[in-house]
Amino acid sequence: MLKIYKNKSNIPADKEYVELNDLFFNMNTSSLLDDRAKDIIRNIDASEMISRYKIRSRFNGDVLNTDKLSTSCKTVLNVMYCPDKVFCLKGCGEEAVEILFALEKGAVYSDYAMIPFDFDKVEVCSDGKIEVIDDYEELKAWWQES
Repeated sequence: MLKIYKNKSNIPADKEYVELNDLFFNMNTSSLLDDRAKDIIRNIDASEMISRYKIRSRFNGDVLNTDKLSTSCKTVLNVMYCPDKVFCLKGCGEEAVEILFALEKGAVYSDYAMIPFDFDKVEVCSDGKIEVIDDYEELKAWWQES
């Protein structure tokens, strides 16, 4: 289940927070890619993963390095392959947020609400409290609390 932090101060000191998803992906996650990444890349960037470091772009079928993936796609892959870290949601599009909310584990931070209409449940962390939320309106209200 995805864990969400809305305040940086609530991220535990033993958890690494990553704000620069592109850089983290290029330096770390890209070397971890396997078949699990294929659907993510297809669904978010409409590209085909050819190998760990190559994709076929939806634009003219050009073969590109995976560093050309969108920030949204890189963020989802970061969360999926490195669930022990907390990743910033800024720069994520709608498709990426929907996929993130369906992940079995991982952690993200955003100080503003980014919620897909259809999700199962997430774990939210604020002010030392952890709770599970499974309702859109309830999650939106949690995010808007100061």
